[in-house]
Amino acid sequence: MIAALDFPAPSRLPNEQALRNEVRDFLKQEQELVRAGALGSWSRCCPEFSRRLGERGWIGMAWPRKYGGQERSALERYIVIEELLAANAPVGAHWTADRQCGPLLLYCGSEEQRLDILPRIAAGKCYIAIGLSEPGVGSDLASLKTRAAPVDGGYCLRGTKLWTTQAHISHYMTVLCRTDGEHSHRHEGLSQLIVDMASPGIEVRPIIDMTGSHSLNEVQFDDVFVPDNALIGTRGDGWKQVLNELSNERSAPDRILSSFKLLDQLVASVRSEPTEEGKREVGRLIGRTALLTSLSASIVEMQRLGRDPGASAAIVKDLGAELEQETPEIARKLFPLELSRGSDDYLQTLIGAILLMSPSFSVRGGTREILRGIIARSLGAR
Repeated sequence: MIAALDFPAPSRLPNEQALRNEVRDFLKQEQELVRAGALGSWSRCCPEFSRRLGERGWIGMAWPRKYGGQERSALERYIVIEELLAANAPVGAHWTADRQCGPLLLYCGSEEQRLDILPRIAAGKCYIAIGLSEPGVGSDLASLKTRAAPVDGGYCLRGTKLWTTQAHISHYMTVLCRTDGEHSHRHEGLSQLIVDMASPGIEVRPIIDMTGSHSLNEVQFDDVFVPDNALIGTRGDGWKQVLNELSNERSAPDRILSSFKLLDQLVASVRSEPTEEGKREVGRLIGRTALLTSLSASIVEMQRLGRDPGASAAIVKDLGAELEQETPEIARKLFPLELSRGSDDYLQTLIGAILLMSPSFSVRGGTREILRGIIARSLGAR
């Protein structure tokens, strides 16, 4: 029998609109930093903007005060990041640290790690990359080859990580690696280490994408010494920890709002040049965006209730990738690209940029095939 998935209704906050207005007013004040640069809110880095967010208490919002947090609710945090992403604010420097690495340390890290690193993340002054993917491994993450061999006082780390976002500016990287057992054991014997990126033996090689941007990297670890106190959680529990971590990544609104600036401009263009087809297509995009935003907020509610959002988060991420890839296709169908219009046509610029970015939407955070496998298993369909 096929099981059912339940998406609980998100909680409502009495101060929700006031909080949204507060963020919007802040963004107006910081519009010079917000508007500088290209598309891709969470892939654009601006250390000064991250520092100012930290001063407002909008990084690590839900964490305990002793670790630099504000003890705000997860839904309040969701509202803040939704507004930041919709405005295309440059949050890339601190993004992964706030979204994934901070919560990982909060729930699995040692007290020493929490007290040392979390307050710096919350201040917008500490950036962390995630070392998961590897060359030749593809979506079969459990087949990774990076190994941290136990040595006196710590580990000797050797291997290569690929597609590591912002590794070139990060202070640390959380690295999933094999500490025990053999490659054939796959999910067993994997651990996570938080590696100081200033350590000897680390080489960061840039990967320039089709837009000419540099946010991705290949990172080589050549016999890097990592001390014992850099182990995150329990040795050998790395696979379980990573699965929990990925739920935060897959359900976040950045999996829905990468193309939002294009949708916003598309709405304005259809309003000024209305056609029946334009109104119909844009209406569909708006409806799907509203639905996915609600589902994404529902994941936050599931986490608040202590429920495992794994399969539900996979659904949100998969549907979000579909929406984000369809948006530029619909936009160029309604307003075909014309080289003669030049770079002064903002809508044309957005369409071209998102078209180049869109192939990555169904890869990052887990390929479409992997996500649908997770969903099928959860439903009892395979």
